[in-house]
Amino acid sequence: MLKLTYTEGSFFLECLTLSIEEWVAQRVILALRVGQPLCCEPSTASFLLPVDLPGVERLKTEVQRNDGEIIALCTGDAEYLEVTLQGSWLSDGTDDAVGVFVTTMSYQTEFFLHKLWHESQVDASVKSAEC
Repeated sequence: MLKLTYTEGSFFLECLTLSIEEWVAQRVILALRVGQPLCCEPSTASFLLPVDLPGVERLKTEVQRNDGEIIALCTGDAEYLEVTLQGSWLSDGTDDAVGVFVTTMSYQTEFFLHKLWHESQVDASVKSAEC
């Protein structure tokens, strides 16, 4: 399972071994115990990956082979590839963009997508430090 946590200024992607059903059940129990509202609905989430990142072509192959109904890849511009995922959005129900998005696909694609996202973050940090 992939979990994307959206905050006010950024997001973080994690690869978890729990099933979506197990994770959502735990989240519902937590919300009930602390008295926090919880809204869960089908949704999509998108983020960008640099097109020149090693492994992007392999990701395209994995998506075509296994997960085309869950993940879509679209060239945003000359520098970035947009990754769009189908899954579920969990939040407190307000209209702000803070919450958690979860999805599941083949383990290979999840692991590889997480690895690419992590590498893009490290690469962006290095470029930022050089400026």
